[in-house]
Amino acid sequence: MRIAFVGGGSGGHFYPLMATAEALREQQPDAELFYIGPTPFNPDELQANGIRHLYCPAGKLRRYISLQNILDVFKTIGGLFSALYILYVWYPDVIFSKGGYTSVPVLLAARFYRIPVVIHESDSRPGRANVLAKNFARFIGIAYKEVAEYFPAGKTALVGIPIRNVIRTITPDPFTALGIPNDLPLIYVTGGSLGAERVNNLILRSLPLLLPQFRVFHQTGSELEASVIQTAQSLIPDTQLLDHYYVKGSLPAPTIAALLDAASLVITRAGSTTLFEIALHGKPAIVIPIPEEISHDQRTNAYAYARTGAASVLEEGNLTENLLVAEIRSIMTDPNKYMTMQQAAVNFANPNAASLVADQLRSISLEHGI
Repeated sequence: MRIAFVGGGSGGHFYPLMATAEALREQQPDAELFYIGPTPFNPDELQANGIRHLYCPAGKLRRYISLQNILDVFKTIGGLFSALYILYVWYPDVIFSKGGYTSVPVLLAARFYRIPVVIHESDSRPGRANVLAKNFARFIGIAYKEVAEYFPAGKTALVGIPIRNVIRTITPDPFTALGIPNDLPLIYVTGGSLGAERVNNLILRSLPLLLPQFRVFHQTGSELEASVIQTAQSLIPDTQLLDHYYVKGSLPAPTIAALLDAASLVITRAGSTTLFEIALHGKPAIVIPIPEEISHDQRTNAYAYARTGAASVLEEGNLTENLLVAEIRSIMTDPNKYMTMQQAAVNFANPNAASLVADQLRSISLEHGI
């Protein structure tokens, strides 16, 4: 059984592929797994899952005017020829695509060779690569019911998002694992793997109002960590109060899992993988989506998730520290509201998403191999 993975240049695309690879390893330990694309988001994850990397360039089509768009056309053409060669040599039984610009050359080559394709759409609005593949894909997994209207009904299923085992695992004593006292409610703030400067600034301005009542663990993005620490020290001269604030640029997966278990509330951007990780741990959330003019999907993701009752959405454009703190207190001081959000998160999550996608890949592989 030979299965290829393609997709994405971000953790939101990459890590669901790795979660599906984990499920495949449990179901079919001897399967040959390949990742086709440019430099992977996390090469160590490929090695950990026994996945061979086959390099294939790809060009990105930006949503704004840029000379790089013209140059990247040639990357995409070169990527198509590379993908044709790779698929001819390795000829997988099935290809699993998470979308994103890096998947386009491989999807086109797969269409040429009539290799079966499974695609997955994480967002509530489909990406262009998945729209390209929807008519010839054998199976389409989606994370939000709202996106189903964009895909053929007969081969589309609501499966959620595959989440890695390390994130799904419950930490028995998360406060001890984190080295944080369990004396105040913990708020976990994350701006995604690269951080979010505007969210960081908002949290910093909110600290004088938050730290007397809460502990705050703030994932800032590696490049922004030092400046956030320096600003916090200037804003909070009381060192005892400042001890309630924890700052890390980036976090390993076990720490993220422990934080999701320990936190009473999560403040986040609207990346779909992050939202599903929060939901799996049953935590209420405040979602601050990237503005529509920058990201076409985060705002729709945020409101699709909020409609389940698991989160509230605060728009970045008119958000102040007073509004944020008021929303935090509204959730944390109302037990009925808090429990309703918890239950909605649990109901939204699908812990079996990776296994469901792996089942489809194995079934198609076996059929293709006959």
